[in-house]
Amino acid sequence: MSTLLVIAKEPRPGRVKTRLTPPFTPEEAAALAEAALADTLAAVAATPADRRVLVLDGAPGPWLPPGFDVVPQVPGGLDERLAAAFAGCDGGPALLVGMDTPQVTPELLTVDFADCDAYFGPAEDGGFWALGLAAPDPALLRGVPMSTPVTGAAQRARLAGAGLRVRELPRLRDVDTAADAGAVAAEAPHGRFAAALTRLTTPMTTTATTATTAR
Repeated sequence: MSTLLVIAKEPRPGRVKTRLTPPFTPEEAAALAEAALADTLAAVAATPADRRVLVLDGAPGPWLPPGFDVVPQVPGGLDERLAAAFAGCDGGPALLVGMDTPQVTPELLTVDFADCDAYFGPAEDGGFWALGLAAPDPALLRGVPMSTPVTGAAQRARLAGAGLRVRELPRLRDVDTAADAGAVAAEAPHGRFAAALTRLTTPMTTTATTATTAR
């Protein structure tokens, strides 16, 4: 049985995408987070899987499509929360992604463990956007330093140290800053995230142009 996992926070102002503030307000940052999550969930929903699970910090909202089981994140650091997400997969193959890469596609998420034990998707900021395990073992994540420039390297080394055959996924850019948001929207211009960014930044552009013209 194959499982697709999405680990996410409820997109509430002040709790998500705080590095987008400024230039965006907490409400705008939350709107961008919701759009990113909606794009990610749509890609997961369109990817073949036996089970789709949203591992959520918070409560589900209207952005959640049908077909997902929702389980709460456990307390503790991110390594513990990721480990617990894999522990709930009953030992079957699983691929986990976050909510920070709305440019993901079903093609990227369709993996085959026939000739490997793990999939690893590095992120440009030094972390990772995807981790797939043919036989999920929470010990492969516990103790890995999270949210650092070496998180990806440490997690990749943990997989290699366990003797796993690892297949690399393409390197993607997480949405953390306003610059990231613009770059990711350009990669997926037809998604909800790109539309939300355009909606929020067009007034800024118009105001700036008007001010320049007035001078």
